[in-house]
Amino acid sequence: MAADHDHGAFSAGERHLGRLAITFALVLVFLVVEVVGGLLTNSLALLSDAGHMATDAVGLGMALAAIVVARRADNSNHRTFGLYRLEILAALANAVLLIGVAIYVLYEAFRRFQEPPDVLAGPMLVVAVAGLIVNIIGWALLRQGAEESLNVQGAYLEVIADLIGSVGVIIAALVTAFTGWPYADPIFGAAIGLFILPRAIRLGRRALRILLQAAPDDIDVEALEAALGALDGVVAVHDLHVWTLTSDMDVASVHLVVADDADIHRILDRAGSVLEDRFGIAHGTVQIEPASHTECTEASW
Repeated sequence: MAADHDHGAFSAGERHLGRLAITFALVLVFLVVEVVGGLLTNSLALLSDAGHMATDAVGLGMALAAIVVARRADNSNHRTFGLYRLEILAALANAVLLIGVAIYVLYEAFRRFQEPPDVLAGPMLVVAVAGLIVNIIGWALLRQGAEESLNVQGAYLEVIADLIGSVGVIIAALVTAFTGWPYADPIFGAAIGLFILPRAIRLGRRALRILLQAAPDDIDVEALEAALGALDGVVAVHDLHVWTLTSDMDVASVHLVVADDADIHRILDRAGSVLEDRFGIAHGTVQIEPASHTECTEASW
C-alpha cells in the first residue's frame, strides 16, 4: 500500500516564468551593446562583463526552455516524473558556462598585465552605467524566485555577479579617466573573473548533488527514519530513500514493517504527516509490510 502526496501542477521555476522572460529580453538586448562597447573601447573589464552577460542570456534562455518543456511534457510511461529535471540540467550547464568565462577572463587579464592596451574611458563609463541599470532591474525581477527555484537561482546569481561587475567596470573607467593608470582595466577584469568562479562552482555542486540523488542538505535522514520508526504499530523501517526531483520538490520512499494487528490506515496517515509536516517532503511513497510477511527483503543498495 502506498500513500502519495502530490506536490502540485507547477514547479517553483514555473511561477516566475514571466519575470524570467522579461529579464532574458533585457539581457539579450544589452549584450549587444556591451560587446560593441567593449570592442570599441578596448576594455577587458567591459568585455568580461559582456562575456558574463552572454552566459546570462544563454542561462536564462535554457532556464526558460526547461520550464516550458517541463510544463508541456506529458507524464508518459517513459517519463513518470515528467521533465522537471531539465531545470537542474539547465542550472548545471549554466555553472559550466560561468566557469569557462571566468577562466578566459583571468587568462586575458594576465596577458594584458604584460602589455596594457589603450582604453577609451569615457564610452566605457557610459556603457557600464547602462549595464548597471539593466542588472538592477534583473535583480529586482528575479530576487523572489531565487529563494524557491535552483534554476532561477542560477540566473539570479549571474545577474548579481553582473551587477557587481558593472560597478567594477565603472570604477575602472573612472580610475582610467582621472589617473591614466593602464592597469585598472585588467585588474578589475580579473576581479570580475575571481568573483564569478566560486559562485559558479557552488551552483554546479548543488546541481550535481540533485542529479546524483543525494539527500537534501536540509533533511536529516536519520531523524526522519527515527520519526517513522516511533509511530505506533511500526516495528521497523527499511529502504528509506530521500532525494530532490527539482527545486522545491523533495521526494521519499520507505518500507514500514508493522505489527500484524496494526491499524494500517492510521499508520499511513501518520507517516504522511511526518513526511510532509515535519520534514517538508510533499511526495512520499510508503510501503506497508506486516511483520509476518517474509517475502520482502531490504535492497542491497
